[in-house]
Amino acid sequence: MQLFYRESGEGRPIVILHGLFGSSDNWMSVTKELALHYKAFVLDARNHGQSPHDSSHTYKDMAADLKEFIDTHKLVHPILIGHSMGGKTIMRFAAEYPGIAEKLVVVDISPRFYGRHHQDILAGFNAINLETLQTRNEADAIMSQYVGDVGVRMFLLKSLYRNSEGKFQWRINLPLINEQIDNIGEALPEAAKIDTPTLFIRGSESGYIEDKDAALIEQHFSDYKIETVEGASHFVHAEKPKEVIALIETFIEQ
Repeated sequence: MQLFYRESGEGRPIVILHGLFGSSDNWMSVTKELALHYKAFVLDARNHGQSPHDSSHTYKDMAADLKEFIDTHKLVHPILIGHSMGGKTIMRFAAEYPGIAEKLVVVDISPRFYGRHHQDILAGFNAINLETLQTRNEADAIMSQYVGDVGVRMFLLKSLYRNSEGKFQWRINLPLINEQIDNIGEALPEAAKIDTPTLFIRGSESGYIEDKDAALIEQHFSDYKIETVEGASHFVHAEKPKEVIALIETFIEQ
């Protein structure tokens, strides 16, 4: 699948993948800084943003999409950065296509299985009737009944847009994600062994990467380190961009 992407900067190639319900827009402030020193590509995952919708949404699919992108753009030893779902994607990519990526930066996700935990968000999306919706404020009011955090709602509602006829639509493939949400929590295959140098960045207030996850990470990764950004939750790169950029650049240049 040919993914929508944004490109900026010059130098060593970096490819950035967003998380569930997100898009390339979520990484633009970080990308702007990284593009001062590197050539940065920020992708929309399948069924998200401006990339095509499809009937399947698995990490095997998304790893294959990433491989196609790297091959199409003739990227040599790119550095791969992925947040949450994007982090799981680059882990799966490195396991299935060894030797292609130079380094991995996995942001606030571990290789373990995650049970369903997006049900409130999905309920909020599904409660919004696009046929009768008049304004974004109306959508926010409905979503607020399911998601209390204003910042998270602003992030989620970035996927809401008006089409050429002025009607509201979702950029995410909501019916498909509803149907295949369990795929998002899938663990890295047990046999996966990854030699690519990997930096895990976690938010101290997140809980997505717990101390006990280090043992599982060590089973899969031969060369890794875990860094914690204090005061950050799951959206580490949005809340603490300077700290995340510093960690990424230090890791790349080591």
